[in-house]
Amino acid sequence: MFGRLLRLCRILPTLALLPLAAVADELSEQPGWSVHPTEKPYDVLIKDLSAAVKANGLIVVTQAGPTKAAAARGITIPGNRVIGVFNNDYAVRVLNLSTAAMIEAPIRFYVTEEPDGSATLSYKTPSFVFAPYVQTGGAELQEIADELTHRFDEIAEIAIR
Repeated sequence: MFGRLLRLCRILPTLALLPLAAVADELSEQPGWSVHPTEKPYDVLIKDLSAAVKANGLIVVTQAGPTKAAAARGITIPGNRVIGVFNNDYAVRVLNLSTAAMIEAPIRFYVTEEPDGSATLSYKTPSFVFAPYVQTGGAELQEIADELTHRFDEIAEIAIR
């Protein structure tokens, strides 16, 4: 009897975390975010996003995600990739206005695989990302942020089609 109670006490903390894991899987719209669920498979959305970035005059600067590294450790997780996008023209323009704002570059797209095999494209809008620096970077930094937000919106529209 005591052994069963001890096993139950060991299992209960794990069971208590299960509802939290289900909530963590859902990506929803948050302030400053743009979220685009698609019917595209994860790998297709990544390929289409890269093409849309290039077509809009930006460059994929960084890519990172835990999926392949987890698989190498024997752990299966849904596709998950962060893709940093920028170009040198924007870098120079932003640096002329705010050295601190460059910590945000490259600005990232986030591609996540859903349980049904489809993928979601998300990103914090550049206007939201650069908002903390507008006070020092001024109206010109806000214009750059708005310009980038327009480009990110165009990229997303092309990528999710």
